[in-house]
Amino acid sequence: MKLVDKYYRKFEYLRLSITDECNFKCNYCLPDGYQRTHQKQFLSQQEINNLITAFAELGTSKIRITGGEPSLRKDFPDIIKQISDTDGIEKVATTTNGFSLAKNAKSWFEAGLDSINVSIDSLDANTFNLITGKNLFHKVMQGVEACSTAGFKQVKVNSVLMKGLNDHDLVTFLAWIKNQPIQLRFIELMQTGDNNEFFNRYHLSGQSIKETLLSQQWIPKLRQVNDGPAEVFTHPDYVGEIGLIMPYSKDFCDNCNRLRVSAVGRLHLCLFGEEGVDLRHLLQSSSDKEQLKSTILDALNDKKSSHFLELGLTGGTPHLASIGG
Repeated sequence: MKLVDKYYRKFEYLRLSITDECNFKCNYCLPDGYQRTHQKQFLSQQEINNLITAFAELGTSKIRITGGEPSLRKDFPDIIKQISDTDGIEKVATTTNGFSLAKNAKSWFEAGLDSINVSIDSLDANTFNLITGKNLFHKVMQGVEACSTAGFKQVKVNSVLMKGLNDHDLVTFLAWIKNQPIQLRFIELMQTGDNNEFFNRYHLSGQSIKETLLSQQWIPKLRQVNDGPAEVFTHPDYVGEIGLIMPYSKDFCDNCNRLRVSAVGRLHLCLFGEEGVDLRHLLQSSSDKEQLKSTILDALNDKKSSHFLELGLTGGTPHLASIGG
């Protein structure tokens, strides 16, 4: 039994949300701050263990721990370790807003975290504050520096470039990675159920950024089997790399290799377009593992060929923090 859908896409990458809570108020995601809309408890460590073991036996080799902001959970280092210790899991990654990174980077690395993505939407402190609602730019940048000393070979920095807000930062970002071993990932603003007006005002095509890079002799990098959705570019004069995540580009979904499980145990086949399949009742005991694996495989039969974002369909996703982005 392996995770392969009817379009012959192989799924070796799971994005696991451990909380949907976030302490930032990013204007493209949670402009009014986090508002809890359910009373459910987030997945326990035991439930996470049963879930990850089942996915590993189905061929999953990479886990990205997401949120909300995953480090808001006090047991975050324990979760990293238990996932890292699972047979078959070769890579454990996380995405963080970086607010606690400076003091925790080393302990997370020692717990078994292999890779880390930090969200930084501007290298200007005022613009950073404007976008995130938090005056924490310098603290987050200290966290990026702490990653290098902690032992991480490469830090990935995520940035949502938006027209008229922070798109002018592109030049500054490129200068920053000239001598830094950072993969800078520009993520195209995506339309969700609650941001139509914002999307129409600030959306910037990732294709336009790609054309700029190609004109400056950036070179596409060969994609690895369990990479995320970014198209990665290198340049002989730069230590750092550029990754572009362009969900509106042609054939974006053709190479999809990832599934998602929410913080309350729902399997989502796509970031957009469906309400998910409840797995939680099968996570209470390891004796339910075979039924859990069967349920996951059955659900995969319903995965669509595309997210159809280009048609304006945003599905059941209220905001990106709700199932881990």
